[in-house]
Amino acid sequence: MLLIEKIREDMKVAMKEKNQEKKNAIASIVDAAKKIVIDKGGDRVNIPDDIVSQVVLKELKTIKEQIDTCPADRSDLLTEFRNRYAIVEAYAPKLMSKEEILKLINEKFPDVVAGKNKGLIMKNIMPELKGKADGKLINEIVEELCK
Repeated sequence: MLLIEKIREDMKVAMKEKNQEKKNAIASIVDAAKKIVIDKGGDRVNIPDDIVSQVVLKELKTIKEQIDTCPADRSDLLTEFRNRYAIVEAYAPKLMSKEEILKLINEKFPDVVAGKNKGLIMKNIMPELKGKADGKLINEIVEELCK
């Protein structure tokens, strides 16, 4: 089953339960994924899991920024953002650990790492790791490798 199919099923359940908050959070994922696929000229019904995962990670990042920048006295907004984060997080792909990232880099890109050129390393490994690992963590690992 494609991830988008599971998300759509969960949206139907949320609508039946009249859970507007969950329905809206899920709908934003579906809409963003559809937009990306349409822009690429793809099929908006069978959206690939990698695109959905990319959308979910971007949505999580956006919500995290909203939580971090929300004034402390706006507890209503903070609660809303945290609930939305929990809903969206359920669809997030499992991200690679630091050890897994290091292993992949050292196995697949030993010649690039040997050059200790951070830009070149990032250019080569990011297509392989996009959507599978946290960008900040990748950046930290590459910094360590370039020392």
